[in-house]
Amino acid sequence: QVQLVESGGGSVENGGSLRLSCVASRSTWRRSTCMGWFRQAPGKEREGVAYIYIGDWRGVDNTAYDGSVKGRFVISEDKASSTVYLQMNGVNAGDTATYFCAAGRAGADCPSGSWNYWGQGTQVTVSS
Repeated sequence: QVQLVESGGGSVENGGSLRLSCVASRSTWRRSTCMGWFRQAPGKEREGVAYIYIGDWRGVDNTAYDGSVKGRFVISEDKASSTVYLQMNGVNAGDTATYFCAAGRAGADCPSGSWNYWGQGTQVTVSS
């Protein structure tokens, strides 16, 4: 059974907004403490974009972002539906990539987590 399913990708104009969704199975959500968004453009390495801690413990800040998207993208969760979102604002050509959702475990430092589950990816293309 598919563990993670992404949606919301597509074509968006430069400077526009887009929201990606990732629905996790109940079992995947239950056994994970972190959810993350990654992206990969042709000819480039995969990079982490945004992370959110979904476990019971909450610190001052339960999210983390790559410097290239901080201030433009927002990651959020809805526990009832086992869904994580990536709100992308003010997109530019550098954001064009295939975006992947992942689930894993970490204490509170999600960027250093172990990613056990991955979605199939959704394409985001920023056009002029």
